[in-house]
Amino acid sequence: MKKFGFLSIVLSLFIFSCQKNEVAIDQPITDLERQAILSKGFSPQNAVRLEEGFLVEGDIVLTKEEMQEAALYQLIRIAEIEQYRTNNLVTGLPRQIKVSISSQLPTSYINCLDIALARYNAENLQLTFVRVSSGADISILKGSGSYLASAGFPTSTGQPYNQVKVNSRAIGTNPNANYLATILAHELGHCIGFRHTDYMNRAYSCGGSPTNEGASTVGAVHIPGTPTTADPNSWMLACIGSGQNRPFNANDKTALNYLY
Repeated sequence: MKKFGFLSIVLSLFIFSCQKNEVAIDQPITDLERQAILSKGFSPQNAVRLEEGFLVEGDIVLTKEEMQEAALYQLIRIAEIEQYRTNNLVTGLPRQIKVSISSQLPTSYINCLDIALARYNAENLQLTFVRVSSGADISILKGSGSYLASAGFPTSTGQPYNQVKVNSRAIGTNPNANYLATILAHELGHCIGFRHTDYMNRAYSCGGSPTNEGASTVGAVHIPGTPTTADPNSWMLACIGSGQNRPFNANDKTALNYLY
């Protein structure tokens, strides 16, 4: 399985869902930084230092500003697989989110992005998405590294995270369209405030040992109406198998409609 770097790929084994030109800084993460990442509600395992902060959980960018925020000490339930959102959501609803895609990415990726946007628009949310050539709220950019793609979370002012980095070298120039659409939809999910469905137990989709991430400043708020048992097909699971397609399932749709 791969981590959506959109996820760190478990695949490669472990690269989500939503780096950047992600320029990794070749300096080891210190114990103090590991504790700081843990205090934000994320696993420090395989964390990578970036110019703008840290890449954690395979595909999530924690900015320097977020790292400086005080931790909210809150125990996380390990045994449950539910839908979770961040404290910050996109505001100003109803709202259209404009998304562009870099010409540095293969042209085949354009169709995949259109499929991802169509999945959201089919839900008749108060958030709609449109692909544009300029003036984007979210830019799909070419990235590199040991991940599939990466993104961050909404700002405190209600803006979506403004970029998704996609590692075309890891994904390929002509991938299965629904597979890449799933990766892009996952990263866009992060941009509008969704955490990994299995963030409290990444072993569920990624393998390895369960990790209690402990606390969170970005938030890990359970979305009412979503299950308290395992959800094997959610589009926001941390890792994805090569070529897998995960359109929104019933629980994903409940979560999307509750928030937007």
